[in-house]
Amino acid sequence: MKMKIQDVNIHYEQYGTTSRPIVFLHGWGQNIEMMKPIADPLQDTHNIIIIDLPGYGESSEPTTIWTVDDYVECIHTLLDKLKIENPIFVGHSFGGKISLLYASKYAVEKLVLFAAPFKKEIQTLSWKTKTLKTLKKVPILNKLEGFAKRHIGSTDYRNASPRMRDILVKTVNLDITEEVKKIKCPTLLVWGTNDDAVPVERAYELEKLIKDAGVVIYDGATHYAYLENLKKTISILHNFLD
Repeated sequence: MKMKIQDVNIHYEQYGTTSRPIVFLHGWGQNIEMMKPIADPLQDTHNIIIIDLPGYGESSEPTTIWTVDDYVECIHTLLDKLKIENPIFVGHSFGGKISLLYASKYAVEKLVLFAAPFKKEIQTLSWKTKTLKTLKKVPILNKLEGFAKRHIGSTDYRNASPRMRDILVKTVNLDITEEVKKIKCPTLLVWGTNDDAVPVERAYELEKLIKDAGVVIYDGATHYAYLENLKKTISILHNFLD
């Protein structure tokens, strides 16, 4: 399905039940496919909304240099048009940063964050390199490796359009520490100890900044810990959401 918002065609999928809406936001350079492994198992109990963030997947690029707040407002408009209120947010990396800022401004029932940056982080490897290395280690997700080679990282800094490069710079440099302090909803933070994109120390910092937050650590896991430990992640989501 597609919806035009702020001159951008937004591609999203909606399925599952009609109750308890849950919004999934993928990381930088990714798309809907990277969130479906954790979204699909929840469709019997939740109204699933997965969004291709503008500039990725089947969504078109923003027509101007967007800030993270622009992404937040875009998603809020989409959810408003879908008549979605007080949703649960599940975000990975870039999608996690958007989720944090969204929850600081609008009503959110619960928040689940996988390696979500909230201040400037220095990247040492391309998103594509990190993703491919991870997927090769996860037997159940081998089928996603082909997808990753074709899509993930195709718009990282070196290969992105000039506009998406500028958006990436704005996103990476944005510190939302003060905004995070405003979040009141129950929040679950899931991190891998070997995350070299957003270090595990950030999880404990967020736990202190958010009033009602808890941390789950995956020993030896990377920036894609939620996929590397898929069965455990799904179990944790069921317990936290129910």
